[in-house]
Amino acid sequence: MTIATIDPTTGETIRVYTELSPGEAALIVENADNAFHSWRRTSFDERAALMRQAASILRAGADEYARLMAEEMGKPVRDGRAEAEKCAWVCDYYAENAGRFLAPEYVETDAQESFVTFQPLGVILAVMPWNFPFWQVFRFAAPALMAGNTAVLKHASNVPGCALAIEDIFRQAGFPEGVFRTLLVGSSQVDGIIEHPLVRAVTLTGSTPAGRAVAAKAGEMLKKTVLELGGSDAYVVLDDADLDHAVETCVSSRLINSGQSCIAAKRFIVTAKNREAFERRYVERMKRARAGNPLDEATEVGPQARADLRDDLQRQVEESVARGARLLLGGEIPDGPGAFYPPTVLTGVRRGMPAYEEELFGPVAAIIPVADEEEAIRVANDSVFGLGAALFTQDLERGRRLAAERIEAGTVVVNTFVRSDPRLPFGGIKESGYGRELSHYGIKEFVNIKTVYLEPGARSAGADAPAAE
Repeated sequence: MTIATIDPTTGETIRVYTELSPGEAALIVENADNAFHSWRRTSFDERAALMRQAASILRAGADEYARLMAEEMGKPVRDGRAEAEKCAWVCDYYAENAGRFLAPEYVETDAQESFVTFQPLGVILAVMPWNFPFWQVFRFAAPALMAGNTAVLKHASNVPGCALAIEDIFRQAGFPEGVFRTLLVGSSQVDGIIEHPLVRAVTLTGSTPAGRAVAAKAGEMLKKTVLELGGSDAYVVLDDADLDHAVETCVSSRLINSGQSCIAAKRFIVTAKNREAFERRYVERMKRARAGNPLDEATEVGPQARADLRDDLQRQVEESVARGARLLLGGEIPDGPGAFYPPTVLTGVRRGMPAYEEELFGPVAAIIPVADEEEAIRVANDSVFGLGAALFTQDLERGRRLAAERIEAGTVVVNTFVRSDPRLPFGGIKESGYGRELSHYGIKEFVNIKTVYLEPGARSAGADAPAAE
């Protein structure tokens, strides 16, 4: 079996890789387990020195890695450089803070001494997507490795070059052989890898169906999972919003990664006062977005990662229009090679339409008019997803209250766009998954949170010794 990468800009095959056999994949897992038994005994300082070196390699090679991302999945190179820099940031962050996050926590009890310690689990399987092919790996790998685990990566099949490059970064940085390995395998082998007795836990970033499949198999094997799945982020524009700022932020967030981001803005919920002005300005700004070759520094919107994904996006637009949505911009696949899709705006979106019910994974905006704040909050929460959301209002107390108490999502921002940050926990609720990555919460997902309880030894065993529970 082979794995081929296809340039989404031209449709041409770039290179072909040989898929590992199940036996070869199992041997890599076993090597990762062998590495774990020595890696777990290294100090936080030793791990941190290697992680900082990985950060330096990422920064030095940012141009190279950006070009690789552009070739394999169409990311504009300026976005790819930013992604490499963010990966370096998360490496430095955990190098600096892992020891503090995982320091023993002492608790006063009836014992002479009692405390909680955080011990690594072993080999963690990461099943990762193509849309942020470096960042989504490093935001898992940096905390997992700093905690003393080892990792095996099953990356998306259209970005094998990125997967191998990441393995090479850890190797160049001096991490011991086996601490981080890439598995060039297809999705059909994931169940078998989860079943391997030396795999202790699984993390997946990807679609909700993929999350269901991995969670089912991991649950069968009684192995912990962390899932970051799809999103249909609601951006709520209230009556008192600064409209110029809201429009610019909403467009920028919709076009992040050419619209292919779980936390990109997708549903724009606009109160009646601002609807007409918002639509007009939004369309004007989307028209100015420069689409083209991702290797061009001026490109804001590159191709979609695969032609089949582009075609599915077109289906969602066409079905939404057939059910009553109005097309304000775009909506037609352009002539020529590549998996390009134009910036597109739909309005009049309502329940029952794909643009309302499903995740739009591309540069398509769904504007949902509402009467007032109460209806806006209801519509924002009327989704199977719950990853991120944004509110636009000039009343910060109002924004704080609605964000903290009313919006159902893992992250809610006010007057800006949703993003992940190593210092803050990241993850979703409902069909957007469970568990958290990043911050001190993320590094504790894949450790044994162990209670230690000490009493002085009895001088002699007496008849009045308490019975064990």
